[in-house]
Amino acid sequence: MSTLVRGVRLVDRGAIVEDAWVRFTDGRVAARGTGRPPTAAGETVVEGGGGVLTPGFIDIHGHGGGGSAFDDGADAVRRGRAFHRRHGTTRAVISLVTAGSADLLARLAMIARLASEDDTILGSHLEGPFLDPGHHGAHDPDLLRAPAPATVEDLLRAGAGTIRQITLAPELAGADAAIARLWNAGVTVAVGHTDADAATAARAFEAGARVLTHAFNAMRGIHHRHPGPVVAALRNDRVVLEVIADGVHVHPDVVAMLFTAAPDRIALITDAMAAAGSRDGSYTLGALAVDVQGGVARVQGTDTIAGSTLTQDAALRRVVAAGVALPAAVTALTATPARAVGRDDLGHLDVGSLADAVLLDAELRVRRVWTAGVADAAAGIEQDIAP
Repeated sequence: MSTLVRGVRLVDRGAIVEDAWVRFTDGRVAARGTGRPPTAAGETVVEGGGGVLTPGFIDIHGHGGGGSAFDDGADAVRRGRAFHRRHGTTRAVISLVTAGSADLLARLAMIARLASEDDTILGSHLEGPFLDPGHHGAHDPDLLRAPAPATVEDLLRAGAGTIRQITLAPELAGADAAIARLWNAGVTVAVGHTDADAATAARAFEAGARVLTHAFNAMRGIHHRHPGPVVAALRNDRVVLEVIADGVHVHPDVVAMLFTAAPDRIALITDAMAAAGSRDGSYTLGALAVDVQGGVARVQGTDTIAGSTLTQDAALRRVVAAGVALPAAVTALTATPARAVGRDDLGHLDVGSLADAVLLDAELRVRRVWTAGVADAAAGIEQDIAP
């Protein structure tokens, strides 16, 4: 099986290559170049028409889409993944909201099984239960708790080596020991949903935390005398900052500022919930009721934002419109999130790499999506709920 994509602007590894071509064979990038490509008998030829070809997008923080919530079982995960794949997200970490112990353990085991069957599922992300009650966001505050060693061990056993990321508030009792244990287990620790000041966040990053969960949201902001966790993350070159670029969670000018302040350390996530790609209305996120109006999700009866209805292709368009250079925006959807969860083998279109790719038109709307060289027949036919 061989596919030749030609006549494209290839955006990869922080650069744009004009009049490029890429050949996918047996699920991997077999060759690439510029100008007139050599042709092979029997291969599928896709005319790029001057469109943009990028590596497949990688979402390390999303809770659902297409009407399905990832907490609702294997079929819901498959449906949500199919929706986001059509929008360019070829591989993803499956995020879980805070739940009771039995439910969390069962969901971690479910994702572990799915990951063993489908390598586009990169594992799980526990966004809770180790969160600050004062910054609980769309998590049930009654279910939050400190990261006791026994609880951490139970989660690791249930995840069976597939937990990619855990968000925690570093000021909680036992957080230091939890960061050390998770680091040794190969789990990326993210600081988030926290009341930590800059010094506390900086200590967590020095101890091994390597991600800031949805920068600015559910944490202290930047004050000129109290810089907070965002500045602590910006000052540590090993830390990746997640950003929800939906125009609601963070102002586009602030998103552009983050790209300037931390080149190659921004990961554009969706934090999408079930309503992504679906109509406004009433939904649930974990244990909480959520109302979606105008594509904005809020915990019912409050002003608290409850995830997003974002897709990664829409995030790309938004940050480019905010003035971020296209190569930097693509890196934030591909190589940087892959690196954040220990998958440096993903997020590039080097020869020998997995043939995960997205073909976009001049307006950066999805035309084709390939996962391991296989095209998604439905890609490009849907319109975004949030452009």
